[in-house]
Amino acid sequence: VQLQASGGGLVQPGGSLRLSCAASGVPLGYFAIGWFRQAPGKEREFVSVISSSGSRTYYADSVKGRFTISTDNANNTVYLQMTGLKPEDTAIYYCAAKTSGSGYYYNSLSYPYWGQETQVTVSS
Repeated sequence: VQLQASGGGLVQPGGSLRLSCAASGVPLGYFAIGWFRQAPGKEREFVSVISSSGSRTYYADSVKGRFTISTDNANNTVYLQMTGLKPEDTAIYYCAAKTSGSGYYYNSLSYPYWGQETQVTVSS
């Protein structure tokens, strides 16, 4: 599977962005799709994941209630809707895919397939 992340940009605190992760080669229904981010000088961290069926979602505590992950099977795309953005959300964001049941969803090492990065900057 090939993944293409997009939708990043510069936004003011409190603003919103929607990231997209478009998959090609294989239907998304075969994979759980996760979002991770890496801020300057920090390790890559888990943000959110949606199961292959789309029925289960998980979020990092830092984004719970502000971010929403969803799947559009018709377009083979996963979205991460980000609202109430804060300066600490500034990071490079990545989407990644893993097969169901293969490793912990919050561990980036469980994901063998990664998309290109998209930069999110939250600043006034």
